[in-house]
Amino acid sequence: MKFFADTAIVDDLKALDELGLLDGVTTNPTLIAKSGRDFKEVIAEICSLTEGPVSAEVAALDFSGMVAEGECLATLGSNVVVKLPLTLDGLKACRYFSGKAVKTNVTLCFSANQALLAAKAGATYISPFVGRLDDINTDGMELIREIRVIYDNYEFGTEILAASIRSANHVKEAALAGADIATIPPAVIKGLANHVLTAKGLEQFTKDWQATGQSIL
Repeated sequence: MKFFADTAIVDDLKALDELGLLDGVTTNPTLIAKSGRDFKEVIAEICSLTEGPVSAEVAALDFSGMVAEGECLATLGSNVVVKLPLTLDGLKACRYFSGKAVKTNVTLCFSANQALLAAKAGATYISPFVGRLDDINTDGMELIREIRVIYDNYEFGTEILAASIRSANHVKEAALAGADIATIPPAVIKGLANHVLTAKGLEQFTKDWQATGQSIL
């Protein structure tokens, strides 16, 4: 499963890239606002930082506006993915960009039927929001499993990008459910390396090694 970092903070992206854990980046209006930077400037910088796909979201809600904004965003980097809402106008824009060989990420997906429509519209990525479904007492991972079956049944090329990931357990469950990608906050990605028994074992190994009085170098 590929890891996309769900952030617009460039320093966090650089740290993940150094660890070899940055396959791509997703942004949204909320994340851009948190960065406190100019939208186009930060997207262009992120695109220069990674060769992976960088999702940049349109703000328009109508088809013509989405097309105009998406075409503008696509000029910011060769790896820009135009992020579109899962509405009828968004699907129409997805079809338009698919015909132009521009990659798209259809976002705010909350049902298998919506995911089916996005695939038929030629979406590169579909973003089911598992955490937000959990918030309303619905099994977000069940949606991932449903989409996986539908896409496999009809050999759709759209990749499942599990979004609204809040925990290490979400990452594991998304991988088990067959998501192609998970877009994850940087802190959660780094936290995947943590385990109490790893820390405890390392502490014991270090103590025992020091007791030998030896040095490797």
